[in-house]
Amino acid sequence: QVQVVESGGGLVQAGGSLRLSCAASGSIETIIRMGWSRHSPGNQGDLVANIDTHGTTNYADSVRGRFTIISDSAVNTVSTVYLEMNNLKPEDTAVYYCFARARNRAYWGQGTQVTVSS
Repeated sequence: QVQVVESGGGLVQAGGSLRLSCAASGSIETIIRMGWSRHSPGNQGDLVANIDTHGTTNYADSVRGRFTIISDSAVNTVSTVYLEMNNLKPEDTAVYYCFARARNRAYWGQGTQVTVSS
């Protein structure tokens, strides 16, 4: 079992920055990838960014160049990640969920609200 706890988020003006944090605990040796997804009204959920145990990253086109996902984990593992969000736009407003993907299933955090005012 893996537990995922995230923090950060809040209210920011357009053009501002925020940082989200996410820490996994438990059977972290089973985790192959961690990242963030976001959900907003009318949107079932979009992948924002992820990073694997080798440090390979993947970003949604809508955030590439503005968001950066960083892993602060032991070599060849991923258990603590951060999402640096810059130049935020109102359309980035959503509940952001951290996930930890193991071989057989994904584990999710409780979600954190990010609101960007225009």
